[in-house]
Amino acid sequence: MNIRLLEAAKDDLRSGWSFYERQSPGLDNTFLSAIDSDVQTLALYAGTHLKLDGFYRVLIKRFPFALYYLINESSIDIYAILDCRRDPIWIRDRLATSPSPP
Repeated sequence: MNIRLLEAAKDDLRSGWSFYERQSPGLDNTFLSAIDSDVQTLALYAGTHLKLDGFYRVLIKRFPFALYYLINESSIDIYAILDCRRDPIWIRDRLATSPSPP
């Protein structure tokens, strides 16, 4: 099944990468590797994760981020990659305004 990273999730990923780039040399690439690893597991485990606010949620290993996705007939669409330290109301609002897949 095709895994698609929607534009809003790409923006989230860039923001997280930029944050970790400022924290410590090399941490940005470790962050990307952790995200990529969990994205790849969706091919096997999509749909088995906890569902919150209408989206399946994957907690990223080693970083306080979560990946939010939905399963469609032909693809797994990743809508957001959000910092879990954010205000839960902000996260809920962000997910509520997620655009429909292209």
